[in-house]
Amino acid sequence: MRWSGLGDGGAAGAATGALFGTDVVTRTLDTPEFRGVTFHEVRAKSVVNRVPGASRMPFEWTVNPYRGCTHACVYCFARKTHSYLDLDTGLGFDSQIVVKVNAPEVLRRELAAPRWRGEHIAMGTNVDCYQRAEGRYRLMPGIIAALRDRANPFSVLTKGTLILRDLELLREAAAVTDVGVSVSAGFLDRELWRTVEPGTPSPERRLDAVRTLTAHGIACGVLMAPVIPFLGDSPEQLRATVRAVAAAGATSVTPLALHLRPGAREWYMAWLARHHPHLVRRYETMYAGGAYAPKWYQRRITRQVHEYAAEFGIGPTPPGAHRRVPAPPDADPSPPQGTQLSLL
Repeated sequence: MRWSGLGDGGAAGAATGALFGTDVVTRTLDTPEFRGVTFHEVRAKSVVNRVPGASRMPFEWTVNPYRGCTHACVYCFARKTHSYLDLDTGLGFDSQIVVKVNAPEVLRRELAAPRWRGEHIAMGTNVDCYQRAEGRYRLMPGIIAALRDRANPFSVLTKGTLILRDLELLREAAAVTDVGVSVSAGFLDRELWRTVEPGTPSPERRLDAVRTLTAHGIACGVLMAPVIPFLGDSPEQLRATVRAVAAAGATSVTPLALHLRPGAREWYMAWLARHHPHLVRRYETMYAGGAYAPKWYQRRITRQVHEYAAEFGIGPTPPGAHRRVPAPPDADPSPPQGTQLSLL
């Protein structure tokens, strides 16, 4: 493995770009929610990462307290990053989780450095920071508190309902800086969900989280992603999903068609061959030009979703909508009784 060079700037460290120290503690837990999962606890030298210039992402800086993800989404584009540590990009990505146990304190140090200019930091854009492991390691409260204390703008994208645990911290941060929260839910089909996103909360529970966040003063959009060709993209499916998003009180809905980068492509196509073999040839044709669906397909999905959004009264998020959104005067800042916080 290349982990041995990660702390000393050797060739391995340069190849991966990772900034871990040399001490790695590996743990396996014999509990039902973590059975079969191995945690590699590392002490990071840095947690604020610059997004590569060639990226399509609309932000420049990220914080990722975890690598690998027990959500086990078969299409996850981040699978390739596990190969940088000589870890498997298939089952290994789902079950070999790297945990940056010192992420909150390292972030505080980096935010206080003279060179840091208070730029926006995005979280949950590589792997989900509210995946199941967060229930054990509780890194996000310290991370959000660090950002709040420096009034540093940030955003969170998640499929995890565990974000409700940190609702009060999010409200405190939103009172002093720009805070964006988005929940990812691409479809409602339960059979598709169980096979393509087996480790995530159901789409309905994610939309319940949207409802709770907005009811307590945190504006929340929905990233309708991924829209899965031939399985979740019919007009009826798209309309039903947008209608549910609107009913949850989301401030906006943004569609994103499935893309299949190297690492994810092989894993997804193997899944497709097992579950929907009749679609393999159609996918090979659709994605023959690369990782992204053809422009005509992306435009069609975007147009349809926007039409349904207009029908149900959802528009684009206005500038500043995430900042200082007051909760109702009688609102209880804690999640309502009965709210489910687990990730299963």
